Amino acid sequence: MVDTCFLSQGLTTLAGLLLLPFGSLAASQIEDQAEQFFRSGHTNNWAVLVCTSRFWFNYRHVANTLSVYRSVKRLGIPDSHIVLMLADDMACNPRNPKPATVYSHKNMELNVYGDDVEVDYRSYEVTVENFLRVLTGRIPSSTPRSKRLLSDDRSNILIYMTGHGGNGFLKFQDSEEITNIELADAFEQMWQKRRYNELLFIIDTCQGASMYERFYSPNIMALASSQVGEDSLSHQPDPAVGVHLMDRYTFYVLEFLEEINPASQTNMNDLFQVCPKSLCVSTPGHRTDLFQRDPKNVLITDFFGSVRKVEITTETLSLQPDSGVMESSYKKDQMVEELMEPLKYAEQLPVAQIIHQKPKLKDWHPPGGFILGLWALIIMVFFKTYGIKHMKFIF
Repeated sequence: MVDTCFLSQGLTTLAGLLLLPFGSLAASQIEDQAEQFFRSGHTNNWAVLVCTSRFWFNYRHVANTLSVYRSVKRLGIPDSHIVLMLADDMACNPRNPKPATVYSHKNMELNVYGDDVEVDYRSYEVTVENFLRVLTGRIPSSTPRSKRLLSDDRSNILIYMTGHGGNGFLKFQDSEEITNIELADAFEQMWQKRRYNELLFIIDTCQGASMYERFYSPNIMALASSQVGEDSLSHQPDPAVGVHLMDRYTFYVLEFLEEINPASQTNMNDLFQVCPKSLCVSTPGHRTDLFQRDPKNVLITDFFGSVRKVEITTETLSLQPDSGVMESSYKKDQMVEELMEPLKYAEQLPVAQIIHQKPKLKDWHPPGGFILGLWALIIMVFFKTYGIKHMKFIF
């Protein structure tokens, strides 16, 4: 009986020892899968929306940009991840028959200005220099967070541009222009600095396809409203406003986006077909040779939405902090603190001296009308005393 008990205990112990490697192996596989899951794909979305045109007759370009802004916000990208650049403020233009509104459909059916528009760069802030600085991150340290593109190597970025352009350039403010070479080099800087995972570039302008001809950086997909030598035409004329409300290509793209929801499985191939030449009059183009994934496997919400990937598991995962990285980061912070001189509030702002110092005496100057009034008084006294008959002796 005792031998049997010892034998059963031994078998139980042996089975436990044999199952231990299998359990640790399974846990290791789960952790590897979780690590691979979080490393793959993108983790955040950004949008840079740019209108480069001024003046009332370019109303449609502002409406184009605000319409895209409305769509990406509806699909989940917050204002904190949108950089909106408008070269003119059509909502406050004195010609606007409906102040504080911008419409994208005739008969004033849809106000895309709304009540919560956050414009980051407006009016003369919309320049080629500021646009390139936003993309490359080369901006002054005093620039507020809302005017920064704080993307990383896990960011999918949508860049939409509209305005007047030509073969290889896009005008800014009718006073300067950005070339396709400058734009291509800016995207290359972004890739080298790990500022994006994948990038979708959309441009609605005349000869728009010429703007993506010089791209050479990986993971870029580009769309344009017209080919080289073609014009991009306007749409939706409104007699009450007095101008066209949108461009044709953007109008049909946004009509397509209105059917998209955050859980939609619609892919980029569907977006390529939204505006055939029979509707746009021009010939839309796209370029996908730099993009690593097949467009049919790329969801619209990968760029126009902000959908986080979630995977449900019943297993418990133990996340071990990387002590080496934490230690090096702590040492780096310590070195920075040692190099910086301690700042003393009293030295920056000597409040006691400011409060107790005597006010500086100001130089006295007569009021603007004092001298004129004095001369008027002298003349009145002269006439009262001598009269007009003595004027001939003076002049």
